[in-house]
Amino acid sequence: MNSPATGASGEDIVHAEGAQLDFSGAMSYGDYLQLDTLLSAQRPLSPTHNEMLFIIQHQTSELWMKLMLHELHAARDQIRADALQAAFKMLSRVSRIMEQLVHAWDVLATMTPSEYTALRPYLASSSGFQSWQYRCIEFLLGNKNAAMLRPHAHRGDRLAAVQAEWRAPSLYDETLRLLARRGLPIAQDHLERDWTQPYTASDTVRQAWLSVYRAPEQHWELYQLGEELVDLEDAFRLWRFRHVTTVERIIGFKRGTGGTSGVSYLRRKLDTVLFPELWAVRTDL
Repeated sequence: MNSPATGASGEDIVHAEGAQLDFSGAMSYGDYLQLDTLLSAQRPLSPTHNEMLFIIQHQTSELWMKLMLHELHAARDQIRADALQAAFKMLSRVSRIMEQLVHAWDVLATMTPSEYTALRPYLASSSGFQSWQYRCIEFLLGNKNAAMLRPHAHRGDRLAAVQAEWRAPSLYDETLRLLARRGLPIAQDHLERDWTQPYTASDTVRQAWLSVYRAPEQHWELYQLGEELVDLEDAFRLWRFRHVTTVERIIGFKRGTGGTSGVSYLRRKLDTVLFPELWAVRTDL
């Protein structure tokens, strides 16, 4: 059919644009993205129509988490190297990914309780609680918990990855080391500690951030870093909160497939504060 505006056919327009049409000896879009592998990974176990939604929701979340880990690892390295401008871009990207994941819950929320009930027996004991990438993200952000290693003990390669993150300084630990390098007094027990332990708030850290926030022009990079971290935690809280409300909407207060108390467990997790002094300093100003 010819275009009403130009009289040219669709084929003529494609040729005029010089678009490549023959990929017999070249890499195509599908080749580059390995779509044959990616699109064959959705293998429903039930006869229910809605299982495809459930699988794709969680698979795409895992892909976004892979990117989050890629960016968070790089941001931690840049902070360690005092290269903050690069770190800012990476942290901002992670916050935007979390926003994307918040909106993704809206799609899963189209599944009704009755639809999920038909699917649930086929999930057996599998649960998002067992996501090794999510656990790495939590550890990288400082929420360390040795008990969370156990769900990965059956896979040595996955356990090694989670253990490595558990043993490493968190993003915030590296930030505090940066504050000390910039001349702000931080208690030594917060600069060299057992990284496998969850972070506990420190008055010296709170005072250091207060100095930054009272004189942002003097400490502009640190001030911007503090705000990037608050932005990240704010997005993380929203992601978790939307998870809670979606689960409650679909399964109510039933126990989770992974054995947790479900919504009650998820609500308790909302109380976790990753960067406590950055929130406390708002009261101090």
